[in-house]
Amino acid sequence: MFSYIVKRLLLMIPTLFGVMLVTFAVTQFVPGGPVEQLVSQLEGKHGVGEASSGTQGLYRGATGLDEEYIEEIRELYGFDKPVHERFFLMMKNYMSFNFGESYFHNESVVELVISKLPVSISLGVWSFLIVYSTCIPLGIAKAVRDGSAFDVITSTLILVGYSIPGFVLGITLLVFLGGGSFLDIFPLRGLVSDNWDTLPWYSQITDYLWHMVLPIIASVIGSFAVMTMLTKNSFIEEIRKQYVLTARAKGLSENAILYRHVFRNAIIPLITGFPAAFIGAFFTGSLLIETIFSLDGLGLLAYESVLKRDYPVVLGTLFFFTILGLVAKLLADISYVLIDPRIHFDSVDK
Repeated sequence: MFSYIVKRLLLMIPTLFGVMLVTFAVTQFVPGGPVEQLVSQLEGKHGVGEASSGTQGLYRGATGLDEEYIEEIRELYGFDKPVHERFFLMMKNYMSFNFGESYFHNESVVELVISKLPVSISLGVWSFLIVYSTCIPLGIAKAVRDGSAFDVITSTLILVGYSIPGFVLGITLLVFLGGGSFLDIFPLRGLVSDNWDTLPWYSQITDYLWHMVLPIIASVIGSFAVMTMLTKNSFIEEIRKQYVLTARAKGLSENAILYRHVFRNAIIPLITGFPAAFIGAFFTGSLLIETIFSLDGLGLLAYESVLKRDYPVVLGTLFFFTILGLVAKLLADISYVLIDPRIHFDSVDK
């Protein structure tokens, strides 16, 4: 296993380099870069400019400004250097986790991301816990009662929930339960109330949980169907195998067969997505959910950064999240071996 892990770690380097190279190249040809946007603001225009980050495009979008001043703006954003030099300088800084400063927020990328994490962690962790703690037991129950009325009714309900977009459900919840046209039960916006700092600790916990009810419901409903049906199908496949019939012939109870033999084999497909889901739970971001419930998280930050061409935020967060994604895939493979001793990486290496 050690040699396999080393190989995977080494393969992460070209993968990460390739992802950053492609993304960096794309950003160089996107119209309305940060230089054009600042020049447009200085000229009193409200558009994003009509040219790329090339020199000729800059002059079309900067008519009326002194050329020397434009060069100062280019130097301010680092666009006075050749493209390849900017890329390798960026990668050098990123390897030491120096992500630079945002062009438009006047703070470092790290501080900016950390300030948005409470919202993303709240949405992600609660969604992760609710989905896994609900869908796995529900999927097992559906597999044991396959074809029954319980199975049909629950399948219908989760598929209906899956078919409803999260933002539509969020708006519906606000209208009916958030003081819209019907009941005023849950708060409309924010992660906590405005007077949260003055509340006692137990009221702070209650206030926080009360604010999270509607966003969490809107976030998790669509995830129930995939995880539940995956669990059900995995268990049904194992229940129909020969070793289950043999265990029954030996007189083992159904619970013993289900949880001592079937569970360990059926849970393997679910393990593959567990590390990625767990890591992603801390950094998830949903633009529409955050916008509907006025939550300032990573989803909204990513959207605004792309619109404003805030390249340090876009590329810095992409670098960090790509590393997390590659590590999560490696942890998923390692989980295979820990759960199923029949899997050996030695055979893969050969």
